[in-house]
Amino acid sequence: MIDGLIAGKLHGEPAQRTGASGKPFVTAKVRAAGGDGEAVFVNVITFSQSVSEALLALGDGDSVALSGTLTPKVWTDKQGEARPALDMVAHAVLTAYHIKRKRRTVQSDGAEPEMRREPPATSDGFEDADIPF
Repeated sequence: MIDGLIAGKLHGEPAQRTGASGKPFVTAKVRAAGGDGEAVFVNVITFSQSVSEALLALGDGDSVALSGTLTPKVWTDKQGEARPALDMVAHAVLTAYHIKRKRRTVQSDGAEPEMRREPPATSDGFEDADIPF
């Protein structure tokens, strides 16, 4: 099992389904840029409620970063060429919406004010700012 982090854009809409046990899950497909300029498709499934809610709030083409376990796969395209793919069981998600929310939280009045330290007084009459190095 490979623990990994992938980032890319959603390819299509995420879908919520229900398993045979009655437990809901969400599937999605992420198009990530490969090192050779080719795209790698990542088939994502998650059983986490928070990750499911975040994915379902996104639409086709939205940027997303996911963390989870990866399984490498190979699929054959219409021309008969083998292409790489990954399957991921996602455990954590980060989207642009999460980043905006965190920035707002930090900038809100609930954030700790920045502490400023007064420079120590010197006995020779020079301030630290007067020293050239």
